[in-house]
Amino acid sequence: MNDPKVDYLVVGAGAMGMAFTDVLMTESDATVALVDRHHQPGGHWNVAYPFVRLHQPSSFYGVNSRPLGEDRIDTAGLNSGLYELASKSEICSYYDNVMRDFISSGRVRYLPMCEYHADGRITSLVSDVSHNIAAARIVDASYMNVRVPAMGSPSYEVAEGVHCVPPNALAGLGGEWQNYVVVGAGKTGVDACLFLLENGARPDSICWIKPRDSWLWDRARAQSGDLFETSIRPFALGQVIAAAESESAEDLFERASAAGLLLRIDDKVKPTMFRCATVTRSEIEQLQRIENVVRMGRVQRIDPGRVTLDQGSFETGPATLYIDCTADGLASRPPRAVFDNNRITLQSVRTCQQVFSAAFIAHMEISEPDEARKNLLCTPVPHPDTDMDYLRTLLSDLANGSLWAQDESIAAWLKAARLDGWSYPHSSAEADAEFNARLEKAGPIAAEKLMGYLTSSQA
Repeated sequence: MNDPKVDYLVVGAGAMGMAFTDVLMTESDATVALVDRHHQPGGHWNVAYPFVRLHQPSSFYGVNSRPLGEDRIDTAGLNSGLYELASKSEICSYYDNVMRDFISSGRVRYLPMCEYHADGRITSLVSDVSHNIAAARIVDASYMNVRVPAMGSPSYEVAEGVHCVPPNALAGLGGEWQNYVVVGAGKTGVDACLFLLENGARPDSICWIKPRDSWLWDRARAQSGDLFETSIRPFALGQVIAAAESESAEDLFERASAAGLLLRIDDKVKPTMFRCATVTRSEIEQLQRIENVVRMGRVQRIDPGRVTLDQGSFETGPATLYIDCTADGLASRPPRAVFDNNRITLQSVRTCQQVFSAAFIAHMEISEPDEARKNLLCTPVPHPDTDMDYLRTLLSDLANGSLWAQDESIAAWLKAARLDGWSYPHSSAEADAEFNARLEKAGPIAAEKLMGYLTSSQA
């Protein structure tokens, strides 16, 4: 099937593809074709577990032109006092409405249930129909490869007769289980443990396998809107000052922990992982009720009544359900040039802020004619994995942020952008000036020390 030529062919209608396309719609007159394997927009949200919620406020998630949620502060539950977190169903409905707006503009061609091939072919997943769309630019919105447990099998062996399920299955439990083993220490594992506790599972019925403990961000320090001046702004500056005043990488972590910039579930265990997960202190209190924590490396095999790990094995009780939470949702992909002739590869240009990054890249595509400068301004920040990656991403954010601050038009765009949770349209000029002055003073010192720590760790 021959199709009309478009300006951009966007491969992937997930969060990044939608955020990129939205800026094209609002800041240019470009035409777009959106190709996606799912039956509706939203990417991994379509197959995520039903009780998942954002772990950052809805106020700076989604697309730049349309608010998500009601900008409401929760008054009950483990997120009480903080801005609302959209649920899976809210997010899927939101993206459906955004796509309807795209299509109604007459400038977007949407091809769901289709596969894009490396040779440029687009084929239907449900018929023999194929498409041949000529585009001035190809936008790879699938490179970050976000995955959730329901999208694949566990990486370890599971013997016949063992009941091992993704967290999606927890919402349909029928009461036949006496014990639960949660495999994985990331945000999905946190969510699974909290779901079980909130729905009446006894803490002593839960075993939590943690190959690594993680540094966590306090969600109270990631609040925009009316809480911006007492939340994100001092958090952003606090990280830089902690780095500038530190004497070693270990000292930096101790300072960040003492200041509440980084949290951990068990103060007796030194975290070796950092994956940008955010929690509240109330959630940590709940998670600390689980005392049966296994730290013997990664799971190798699960047999009836026994789990074998890198560093040993242990027995489990009768009627045990295993919940696999090991999918690498934020894989640390090798960085690529975002702009490469007629190809754009969407990646994070700020630590773990995918939708903001996609919108920013789209704005640079529209506003900056020089490809070398576009790539300089859109230097990728690969997702972190280890504790030392916290230092790497902080250094990268400082470098990118410094470049952006030097360009008045970029600074103005950031201040007005809904997806930029690190600035706020209504902050005063005086507060902005004070923050920038302190950042300019501490930033170069912090960058020098961070570079030194990273170099020493690689020696």
